[in-house]
Amino acid sequence: MGKTIAQKIIASHLISGEMVPGREVALKIDQTLTQDATGTMAYLEFETMGIPQVKTEFSIAYVDHNTLQCGFMNADDHQYLQTVAAKHGVRFSRPGNGICHQVHLERFGKPGKTLIGSDSHTPTGGGLGMLAFGAGGMDVAVAMGGGAYYITMPKMFKVELTGRLRPYVTAKDVSLKLLQILSVKGGVGAIIEWGGEGIKRLTVPERATITNMGTELGATTSIFPSDDQTRAFLKAQGREGDFVPLESDPDAVYDRVIPIDLSTLTPMIACPHSPDNVVEVSTLADVKADQVCIGSCTNSSLTDMLKVAAMLRGRRVAPGVDLSVSPGSRQVLSMLAACGALNDILASGARLLECACGPCIGMGFSPNSGGVSLRTFNRNFLGRSGTKDANVYLVSPETAVASALTGFITDPTTLPPIPAVSMPERFAIDDTGVLQPLPPQEAKDAPVLRGPNIQPFPKGRPVPDEIGASLVLKVGDNITTDHIMPAGAKVLPYRSNIPKMSEFCFEVCDPGFPARAKAAGSGIILGGSNYGQGSSREHAALVPMYLGIRAVVVKSFARIHVANLINAGILPLTFENEADYDRFAQGDRLTISDIHAGMDSGFVTMKNEAGEFARLRCALTARQKAILLAGGLLEYTKEGGK
Repeated sequence: MGKTIAQKIIASHLISGEMVPGREVALKIDQTLTQDATGTMAYLEFETMGIPQVKTEFSIAYVDHNTLQCGFMNADDHQYLQTVAAKHGVRFSRPGNGICHQVHLERFGKPGKTLIGSDSHTPTGGGLGMLAFGAGGMDVAVAMGGGAYYITMPKMFKVELTGRLRPYVTAKDVSLKLLQILSVKGGVGAIIEWGGEGIKRLTVPERATITNMGTELGATTSIFPSDDQTRAFLKAQGREGDFVPLESDPDAVYDRVIPIDLSTLTPMIACPHSPDNVVEVSTLADVKADQVCIGSCTNSSLTDMLKVAAMLRGRRVAPGVDLSVSPGSRQVLSMLAACGALNDILASGARLLECACGPCIGMGFSPNSGGVSLRTFNRNFLGRSGTKDANVYLVSPETAVASALTGFITDPTTLPPIPAVSMPERFAIDDTGVLQPLPPQEAKDAPVLRGPNIQPFPKGRPVPDEIGASLVLKVGDNITTDHIMPAGAKVLPYRSNIPKMSEFCFEVCDPGFPARAKAAGSGIILGGSNYGQGSSREHAALVPMYLGIRAVVVKSFARIHVANLINAGILPLTFENEADYDRFAQGDRLTISDIHAGMDSGFVTMKNEAGEFARLRCALTARQKAILLAGGLLEYTKEGGK
C-alpha cells in the first residue's frame, strides 16, 4: 500500500512507535522556531535542561508579537532572547524583521523537513511541503535539546481540488469553505493533504495561507506536495538547492477525501466569534464596516500586498473606515517600497503598521466599542481583538479592500477587475535582520541578560493517587486558549512572569477565577467539547498549574492543549458519558480516586459530596503517565526520561 506525503516524512523521521492511527509515534525534529510571546518561556525551559548547544539542524527565535509596548518588560525580554539565542546556537530574528511564519517560509523552510514551533500556526510551513507542527514551548525546548517530538499517529484526510479560482476568489476563501464543511474540530486527529489538479495553479504563498488556516480546523497539520510551484518559489528566494520533490503514491489510502471545485467558490466570510461561522460575503452586504485590518501570518505575503495595492490604486478608503496594513516581513515591505506599490497603499488613506503580528493578537488597533472589524487574520474569538464587544469577521485581502472602499461588507467580485498580480521571479534578499549565534567556544562564557520581569519557571507537582479539590470553574464548549490565558497588550508583556500572568487567567469568562483558585489551593476545571482550541501558548496550562489546578475534566480536548496540560503536570480527563457533565456544578467538592491504577486501565471515577458520580477516560501513553508522575515534562526530562 502506498504512502501519503505526510506518511513518507513521518517514516523517514520515525524514532519509535508504529505508524498506526491512534498509536503514539516519536519523531526526529529538523528545525524549531519560537516567537517572543511563547519563546521566553521556551528558552527558560531549555536553560533548565543544562544543554549547552541546540542539537537541531536549524533553530531560530523570532520577535514578532510584542514589539512596541510601553515599559521595560518587552525590551528586557528581547534582550534576554537575543543573548540566550546567541549562547545556545540559535539564530535570532530581530523585532521588525517580520512575522515568524512569513519569514520562515521565505528564508528557511525546506520541503521534506520536520519543524515544530511554539506557535499554533507553524503548519504554515506545509505550504512548502514541510511536516510542520504547532507545539507547546516545553516540547520545542526538548526538541532543541535533541529529544523526540511525540504525537498520536494521525488519520490522513485529502482535499481534492479541481477547477481554478475565479478573479477575486482566493486561497483564503478555500480555507473558509473547508472550515464551513468540517468546523473547528473537524480536523482533529488528522493530517490534511491538499492535492488534485487544482493545486497546480496555487503558488506557495497561497498554499501557505491554506495550511496556516488548517490550524483552525483542529488538524494535526496540513501539507501540500513539493512540486514545480515549490521549486519556483525557492528559486525566487535564491534557495533552489533546498528543493526536494514530494508527492503521495498513486495508491495512497486516505481516511476521508473531500472534493472542492475551485471554479464554484465565491468570496467567503467567517462571522463572529468563530472561524467556522462561515457564510458567503454577498449575504452580508448591508453590514457597515468600521475597521479593516490586512496582514497577519495568514495574508501578509508580497503577492497579497501587491493585490491590495492594485485594488487601492487611485482610490480612497471610505470616510467611516479605518484601514491598517501590516506587511509580513521586511522583505515584503522593501519590495513594496521599491516598486511603488507602498505609495498606492498610503495614498488611499491606509495606515501602515510594523511587520509584526500586531492587531491579530490584540497588540494595538483594537476596534471601537461594538464595532465591526474585517480582518484577513485566522481567528476571531471573542475579545481577542482587544475589544470584548467588537464583531470581528475573517475575510480575504480582496474582500477587505472592497469593504474598506465602500464602507460596507462588499463582495469583491462586484468591483472592476485589476491587472493580474504574479509572484516575482526574484525576491530581494537581505538576511541582516537575522543574527547568527556565537561560536561554541565564545558561547561558553557569554552572559545571558535577564530583566526583573523574567521569573523562575514554576515547578509542577507529581499527580497523586487521589485528588480532592473544589470545582473552581465550569465552562462550556469551544473554550479557546484566549479564554484561558488572554493575549493582547495588557497581558503579553508578562509572558515570562507566570505569577503576574495568573491575574488574568480566564478573565474573559470569569474575572473572579484567579482569586477563587488561589483561595482553594487545589482545584479542578470542568469544560465542554474542544477545550483548549486555538493558540499553542503553554501559558494556558502553566498558569492554571501555578493557580493550583490538578485536573481538567472535559468532553473533548484540542490536540496541542492536552499535550501542554500533561507537560505542566495537570491530569487531563474526558467524560465517558458526556451527559455526566450536567451532574456537577461550580463550587462542588470533587474527589477523583484510584488515579495511578486508572492511568493503566484507562478509567478513573469522579464524585461530589452529593453522591453524583462519573466515569472518566484517562487515555495516556506510558510516557505521558511517567511525565505526570514526575510532575511535568521538564522534571521527567531532568530525571532522564526520553
